[in-house]
Amino acid sequence: MAKLSGPEQVVEYLHDLEHPLKAEIEEVRSFILSVDDHISEQIKWNAPSFCVQGEDRITLNLQGKGFFRIIFHCGPKVQNHDIKGSMPEDTLLEWASNDRAIVKIFNLDDLEEKKEQLRKVIVRWIEATSN
Repeated sequence: MAKLSGPEQVVEYLHDLEHPLKAEIEEVRSFILSVDDHISEQIKWNAPSFCVQGEDRITLNLQGKGFFRIIFHCGPKVQNHDIKGSMPEDTLLEWASNDRAIVKIFNLDDLEEKKEQLRKVIVRWIEATSN
């Protein structure tokens, strides 16, 4: 059997996903993909992950009760990037380290409120982490 493409992996994953925020997860997926034509997707770390130039940059973390996380990162290896220093002050991001930040999504209303800021964060993150 042929290996599924990244988007096919995500479609299959979401089809089988049982999660109380499944609609929000699907909306976040569509939203992230709509921000930049260079964003691709695959399943990585057992969740939808979004790549730029083949490098994972945004991954969903579906653990947690009543919310899920959008993780902004620099890929699987520990990096010495200080992305935090190159990003404008932003109340949307919770910084886990200088090269990893988190946005929590609680429901569709929360997502709608955050979309404008989230779009800017995605664009800036891609710029800051691209070679």
